[in-house]
Amino acid sequence: MVACGGIAVETIVIYPNVFHDVPGSLAGASKFFEVTGPADLFPPLGAATVALSTVTLVLVWHVRAARWWIAASLATLVFGEFLFSVLYFWPRNEIMFDEGMAEHSAEVLRRTAVEFETGHWGRLAASAATATLAFLGFLRYHRWFHRTTGPDAGSVGVARDA
Repeated sequence: MVACGGIAVETIVIYPNVFHDVPGSLAGASKFFEVTGPADLFPPLGAATVALSTVTLVLVWHVRAARWWIAASLATLVFGEFLFSVLYFWPRNEIMFDEGMAEHSAEVLRRTAVEFETGHWGRLAASAATATLAFLGFLRYHRWFHRTTGPDAGSVGVARDA
């Protein structure tokens, strides 16, 4: 859920400034992100998120009501965010920020920037789906936990695992 907020800020606040006047704005963005930037935050945050999501899935596996929500969250994280980033965004980052005007025309850089920004809305949607699925999984787990440990836990009609 935290990563979704970071991706929202990136999509809504940072990237419109980075891509407002390509190729000139790319040079300014590169200068601005000289010390630290999204590439310094998101890879370790993404790796930690995948690791913690996997641990969470293992820990809640015995709770059927939460299991598939958490599994779906992990799947959208891995396929909708990580693989999408590797296959779609990383090559475009290389074109815009590593190779730049030395290897590409201004038109190629502009087109790549438009593709990047457009694709980022898809990344934001995938991140929102991941966060929503995780939230629903935790909500299901929370309800299950209180049904099985609350004052009515031993009562007739109260499910131990749902």
